[in-house]
This record gives sequence, structure tokens and C-alpha cells, in this order.
Amino acid sequence: MSYERQNIRSMDGYSSGEQPIDDKVIKLNTNENPYPPAPGVQEVISGFDGSKLRRYPPPTADEFRNLAAKIHGVNKNQIIATRGGDELLRLLLTTFVDPLDPIGTTSPTYSLYPVLAQIQNCPVVEVELEDDWSLPTDFATRMNAAGVKLTLVVNPHAPTGKLFSKAQVRDLAETLDSVLLIDEAYIDFVDPDLNHDCLSMINEFDNLVFLRTLSKGYSLAGLRFGYGIGTESLIKPMLEKTRDSYNLDLLSQKVAVAGIADQAYAAETWQKTRAERKHLTDALESLGFSVLPSQTNFLLITPPSDIGLSALQIQNKLKQNDILVRYFSTSRLSDRIRITIGTARENLQLIETLRSIAREF
Repeated sequence: MSYERQNIRSMDGYSSGEQPIDDKVIKLNTNENPYPPAPGVQEVISGFDGSKLRRYPPPTADEFRNLAAKIHGVNKNQIIATRGGDELLRLLLTTFVDPLDPIGTTSPTYSLYPVLAQIQNCPVVEVELEDDWSLPTDFATRMNAAGVKLTLVVNPHAPTGKLFSKAQVRDLAETLDSVLLIDEAYIDFVDPDLNHDCLSMINEFDNLVFLRTLSKGYSLAGLRFGYGIGTESLIKPMLEKTRDSYNLDLLSQKVAVAGIADQAYAAETWQKTRAERKHLTDALESLGFSVLPSQTNFLLITPPSDIGLSALQIQNKLKQNDILVRYFSTSRLSDRIRITIGTARENLQLIETLRSIAREF
């Protein structure tokens, strides 16, 4: 006998990227930052007094929220700290979307979105991106026509790496009838010259929340710490009503503060990633791969037709050589591979391995 709810019994769970145990594996499949976190992180961990764990942690992570508010030029009450960005997604669903109400997103998108919707028993309205992976001009009106209660947009987009403009974000916030979540997990890797900072819009629109995470830009994927920035009327019910009690442990809060405090160090890793993104793009194109322009820490590439191997076959060949990349079996992505930007050494090893694979065929 199954005690699962019907919608849980019929769904598939989220499929995480492979996490190898062997340190010799070059891991370019889940978009982590290849550089260590700020030095202050290790100092906090090494100096942490374990006896303090006998007590509950600060319930709303105010030290982190105060610092994040200062960094972003917002009010503390416009920030909620969460167990990774994924907890924020779940809070948005459970706080603002009734079961059976639809949520909306693009296709393709972050594959956790439909999983969380199924858990909440909500249908998902998906709108295909254009052939060039741009956002359709009628995206918002189609969301409204479908009665969507929560719209989720990754920007810069995953898995394509494309950046939707500030004007497009503003248009979505103005036009949508729903709560709008702009998932900025990869925002730290956007070229600074683009001046792409949309956070001030939370003071203009009462339906807008931005997701931020320490997993990518701050090299803390193993910590599971994220936060939301939004209008206070959206943040307050999540913070005071639907958030789990003591959702962030004491050590995580201390590490997170140390992680974001050193903005100069973090910015240095972002710049190194952007430089390697350019080098890797050039190297892949020299081998005949088609590379989508990216404003993230990954590249979506298409193998050359004359190599004689499919994207899946190339992924498997790379894995045989201890290099992990990400393959998606969905229709518009099945001929492509997503590659995380690694260190200069890792990227060079990837190119040399791809060159060796090509010579075999």
C-alpha cells in the first residue's frame, strides 16, 4: 500500500548532477566556482567554537541580512536568508500559490522548477524561448492569459547563458499579474560593462523578488546558503510565516557572512572566470564547436558535424577520461553539451582531451 499523495506518486524527482568522490576528476558539470572561497571562510571554520552548537541559531540570520543589505544598497527587511536558493523557490510556491494554481516559466529552464510545482500540485505553463534563445515579446501576456500565479525566469538564463536585458525585466514586472521571481544564480559572472543591476526595481514593483546564491559566485555550493531580495510585502510573509524555524544553522550563518564580506576576493574570482570563459570559447570554436554567447560561468556548445560523434557520445568519452560535463536529453538540448568554466589548467585539459577524441574519428 502506498501512502504517498497521488501527485507525489506520479512524479519524477529532481536529478542532481553527478558528484564524484575521486578528486582527480575534472568536474565541469554542475557550475560550481572552480576557485576556493574567501580566506575568511576557512578562518571562521577553523576558529568555530563547537560548544555554541548546544543552542539554537539566530532565527532570521540577521547578521547576514544586515551585511547583504549593505552590499546591495537595500533594507534588511527586503532580504530573506534561505537554505540555498532552492528553499526560496519552495517558499515562494507555498506562500503565494495555491494547489492547482499554475506557475509559469520558460522552456528550457532550471529543471527543479517543475519538480517543486508537482510537489505543490500545480500545473506548469511553459513558453518556448525563440530560436535564438531570446525571451518572446508576448511572454508576459501569455502568462497572464493562463492565470499564472508565480512566474520564474532564470537570468542570466540556464542552461543557455543568455542575458535578458534590464528593459525586459522591467517589462515583465510591469506587465505580469503574478509574483515574478528573477533567478539570478549566475549574476556575478555578467560582464560589469553591461551595468546589469536590476535590484533597485524592488522599490518600484510590489510583485518582484530576486534570487541570489552563495553557491556560484562565492564558491560555497557545499554550504547550501542563498537569499531573496524583494519588496517587503513579499519577503515578510515568507520570513515570518512559511519559513522553517531556525532554517539556517549557526556555522552556516557565520561562514556565509565571511563569504560575502570579502567582496574584493569574490570579484577577483568572477573576473578570472570571465577571462577563462573567453579563452575556452575561442579554443572550442577553433575545434569546430558552436558556442552560444554566455554571461554565466558555463558554456552551451554544439559538436561539429564532422567529428562523427553525438553530444551524448562526447560526454561519455570525456567521462572515460575523468572529465564530467552535463548532457540534457530534452529535445532542443539533445545535440548540445553544457560545460562549466574551470580553472585554466582544467580548461586546457578539456581542450586537449576533446582534440584527442576528435583525432580518433
